[in-house]
Amino acid sequence: MKLTAKQEALLKNLGYKFSNQKLLKSALTHSSATKSSIQSNQRLEFLGDRVLGLVISERLLNDNQDASEGHIHPQYSALVKKETCAQIAEKVSLGDALIMSRSESLSGGRKRMSILGDAMEAIIGAIYLDGGLESVRFVIETLWSASYKDVETASYDPKSALNEWSQGIGEGLPKYEEKSRSGPVHAPVFCVEVYLSNGMSATGVASSKRRAEQLAANDLLQAIKKNSKN
Repeated sequence: MKLTAKQEALLKNLGYKFSNQKLLKSALTHSSATKSSIQSNQRLEFLGDRVLGLVISERLLNDNQDASEGHIHPQYSALVKKETCAQIAEKVSLGDALIMSRSESLSGGRKRMSILGDAMEAIIGAIYLDGGLESVRFVIETLWSASYKDVETASYDPKSALNEWSQGIGEGLPKYEEKSRSGPVHAPVFCVEVYLSNGMSATGVASSKRRAEQLAANDLLQAIKKNSKN
């Protein structure tokens, strides 16, 4: 496989050189570029997701030897979630190196969060098969270093915090409703409202439904805190 300049740049950003270039090609191949899903990066994505989980779990257990599973799990979720994988994919310019159909590329596929997150996991799976656990651990530790530092903040989930508060006072679980969805397919904008049975509500707007729910929950928590002080 002859690498393009953008694929060469990706390898430099990853800090890894493949012995088996076929694995790299498979990791970079989006399903839109092949007639068979077996030839795309989906199988490597499946593997990479598990490899990433193993490496992150091991690191968190070593860093939090006196912490309970309940304390570690939110950090784990924040580090392995698709959004985090996509953010790291953007940092190494993975989207530019992907092999995909022209139509997928023109529709914004190289910047789509789900595609980038899946491709990052596929790259991890490919590195594991090519160089083994120690090689892939080194790559993950390097690329995820900033995420480790910010994990306490990133692992805070306002939806979980709102659930605990509302159940604690007998309100039951808050309800979320998608009020609108706008924008192009590759860059949607969601507006979500969260409300409690006591009538309190708040809205959140973001590029993903999950993020919009989190913003709405956070705004409602802030309103609750403000009212409690009055």
